[in-house]
Parts: sequence; structure tokens; C-alpha cells
Amino acid sequence: MSDRDWLAAQFEEQRPHLRRVAYRMLGSLDESDDAIQEAWLRLSRTDDASIDNLGGWLTTVVARVCLDILRARRAQREKSADGWLPEPIVSLDDQVDPEQEALLADSVGLALLVVLETLSPPERLSFVLHDMFAVPFDEIASILDRSPDAVRQLASRGRRRVRGARLEPDANLAEQRRVAEAFMRAARDGDFEGLLAVLDPDVVVRADRAIPKDAPLEVRGARNVAERALYFRELAPFARPVLVNGAAGYLVAPQGRLFAVAALTVVGGRITEIDFVTDPDKLQKLTLG
Repeated sequence: MSDRDWLAAQFEEQRPHLRRVAYRMLGSLDESDDAIQEAWLRLSRTDDASIDNLGGWLTTVVARVCLDILRARRAQREKSADGWLPEPIVSLDDQVDPEQEALLADSVGLALLVVLETLSPPERLSFVLHDMFAVPFDEIASILDRSPDAVRQLASRGRRRVRGARLEPDANLAEQRRVAEAFMRAARDGDFEGLLAVLDPDVVVRADRAIPKDAPLEVRGARNVAERALYFRELAPFARPVLVNGAAGYLVAPQGRLFAVAALTVVGGRITEIDFVTDPDKLQKLTLG
């Protein structure tokens, strides 16, 4: 085996870990793969004899690339009228393939990725690397060019934001599906009271595109959400139950054309969040497990 073949084999061993890091940093499979490819290009141009810890070195490189992507994304979003939601991982049954299962370890639901998107890029990097992957603060400090104490504060702010959100869905998938089915049935039947019965009073619905164009990207409160659900009741018959990032959700495909992926967060037997991914580019790239 040549030195390059050996290096490529070592890199492939690290790929699953790097993809988990990048997906938590970016919430996008395509961008995660771009970050990993950039890490390989940089590794191939580096004298590997100078690298003491290949896994740590690659994690640092991927983190730096993700940081640049997050900063560019934030600047671009300031110019866009649309919203942004993570790229979902959708499975048509209970059997998520091994690669998807690795990505979804530690309950990385869409709701968590939505909260992570509200953090500044340095906060997100600090929280993800330290709290999710146990990277020491001094190593993160070298990536951000800040002191370890400053990085500790960044991670702490991110941690408070995450803990302040209601992200932990009911562990029982059957219960999640029962609530999701009750919601869809009530929407299909035009049952306003039935919708209120399964919606948390503080439920929030988000979408990455305004449909229709003058509609808000975010709706809060059970009554407001129920009214919106009735507005789109004609789509309910085209909803198919799926797993979205390991939790109950739906594909909506009128006349066989994929229109949206809906990710539901069910806490205490009620829906606390619904995230609608309708971006055509994301839907077109969607790979169903």
C-alpha cells in the first residue's frame, strides 16, 4: 500500500465522525460533504508526518471550514426574504440506514438544529465541539483565535439557549406517531377543536418559504397554528408518515410531487414545534432511507 493509499484509508476511518461534526455545525448534508472534501484536499497537501493526532487535526480543519460556511450563510441570509431550515434526514420506515443512524446519534432532531442556527457561528462551534464532542476549550480557542475562558463563555451561552428550548421529544415513537396522526386527521376533517387538543398552547410552526408569498415564515400559538392547518387542509390527504431525523413526521406530495417535509416535535403528548422544509433544492436532493 502506498503512503497516499494508507492516508486515504485513515481518512475514510475518520469520515463518519467528521460528518457528524459537520452536520451538527451546518445542518446541511451537502455542505457537510463539502467541508469534508475540503479537509481531504488540505490533508493531501500536508506533510502527514507532522500530524500527531490525525483525528484531532481533521476535526479542527472541518470546524474551521464549517465556521467559514456559517459566516457566509449568515451574511447571505441577511439579504434573503426566505427563511432557513436544516436539511432533513428522512426515512420511510423504522429502519434508518447505518450512515444515517450515525448522523442522528444523540437525538439530533430538526428542532435542535433550528436552535443551533440561532447561535452566532463562534457560539455554535464552541458548543458543538465541546458539549457534543468533548473537544477541550484550549483546542477550540486555537480555532477561534480567542482565549479558553472566552470560548468557555461562548459554549455556556450556547448551552443556555439549547436548554431553554423544548427539544426533547417523547421517547416513545408510537406515541409521537399517535399524536402526529391525530393532528393530520383533525386537519383533514377540518376539526378545529381536534387540532387544539394535540397542539401545545405555545406551539410554533416554521417554514423556509412563505406559502402563499405574503404568509409569515413563523406562526406561534395553538389557535393561530390550528387556523393555518385548516387553511392547508386540502394537502392533508397527500401526507405520508415518515421519520424525520428519527422522529415522527410527514412527506406531503400532492399528485406525487414532493411539496414539503414536515418535522414534528412531540413533548408531553402535544406538538410543540412543526418545521416545514419546502425549499425545492433541498427536496430535490432528498434521499429517502
